[in-house]
Amino acid sequence: MASLPFEESEYRGRQSRFLAQIPQDNLVLIPTNPTSVRSNDVHYPYRASSYMLYLCGWADSGSVMMAKHNGDDWVISLFVQPNDTTSEIWEGRRIGVDDAASGWPIDAAHSLLELKEVVTESLNESNGVYLIQKSNDEIDDLVNDALTSKSRQRNTYGMGPVSIVDPSSILDEMRMCKSPAEIEVMQKSADIASQAHILAMQKTHVDVGEWEIQAIIEGYFLSQGFQWSYPSIVGGGDNATILHYHANNQTVVDGELILVDAGCEVDGYASDLTRTWPVNGKFTDSQKEIYNLVLKAELAGIEACKVGVPWNASHKAAMEVISKGLIELGILDCSFEEAMGENLDGKTRQFFMHGTSHSLGLDVHDVGDFSVPMQEGMVFTCEPGIYILEEALGIRLENDILVTANNPNDLMKNIPIEIEEIESLMNV
Repeated sequence: MASLPFEESEYRGRQSRFLAQIPQDNLVLIPTNPTSVRSNDVHYPYRASSYMLYLCGWADSGSVMMAKHNGDDWVISLFVQPNDTTSEIWEGRRIGVDDAASGWPIDAAHSLLELKEVVTESLNESNGVYLIQKSNDEIDDLVNDALTSKSRQRNTYGMGPVSIVDPSSILDEMRMCKSPAEIEVMQKSADIASQAHILAMQKTHVDVGEWEIQAIIEGYFLSQGFQWSYPSIVGGGDNATILHYHANNQTVVDGELILVDAGCEVDGYASDLTRTWPVNGKFTDSQKEIYNLVLKAELAGIEACKVGVPWNASHKAAMEVISKGLIELGILDCSFEEAMGENLDGKTRQFFMHGTSHSLGLDVHDVGDFSVPMQEGMVFTCEPGIYILEEALGIRLENDILVTANNPNDLMKNIPIEIEEIESLMNV
């Protein structure tokens, strides 16, 4: 049976901080993600809503979390799939109502068969609704009916909700800074991704298929009991210049580099890791020049991840290093100011066209308002790159960085990144 990745107190603390920002005469409804059809009667692997995982750790489909104030306290209820012998024979064991009530950080559990009756009654007793919409059609319809009904009770006694609010912004702000327990899980995710990349480097050879590298990495994730956090990018040669390359179906020939962007998901939390290495185990001199420039930008970007600085400080630091380097190498023929641009949009963007950082957590591109400065507990990627299409050369390096009260904590400091380290690892 599934179990919680965190102590119950972790979830209860999140619920309390969230509900403290909700008026007590309002009802809260948090549906999880729906299932998605891949083809005919075959579904994509299911992944629960990050909001549901964050608030109560429930990972099964179709469920709805409800919070209602009883005059003294908030009561957290969860609607789940009931036990059903026939369905479980075909589709697997269900946790069911009884086990959900005793094993999860909730106060009550109900069958989804009771959803309409219980939610309708709760809506009629509420002045407003906090709802994440477009995840559950039945919930959306129930709320819409409650908001627009013209019943005698509503007209006479003012019963029923008069407003609907999306609570996502409250939860997004809460999710920006990770707790020590979350950081521990994210470190595990980073460690597994790091070991998978190391294994892929060791097994790389001339004429290796991009799909072979993908299989090594994702196979390692599965061997540890986890899965990828996003579809792996494995691009050899000129495929490395395609930022979101996903075909992974070409062979990588002698003299080419291979760029691998692949992360692991552990208990819902993502890692995001990129390394670039020579398929034959030896960088050429020209490859070394660009690689070391990207590495220098990576280190500068990591160093910039400090409390109190703007969230794009890492990008500015990386842009400065790459701009100076491209001018020194003669790849750019312009001033430093022209390379940087007024809004980090100068000529360097021909060769470094994406950002350096994004937030990381329960989503690969995690939520939050990043107009605020960096804070302790935030986790960002740092991923500068240089892409020279004419030379079929693409190099990107990416680590996951925890912002601390002191120096940045590189969650991926244990995977080789220096040229000498990579060559030594590949030529053992």
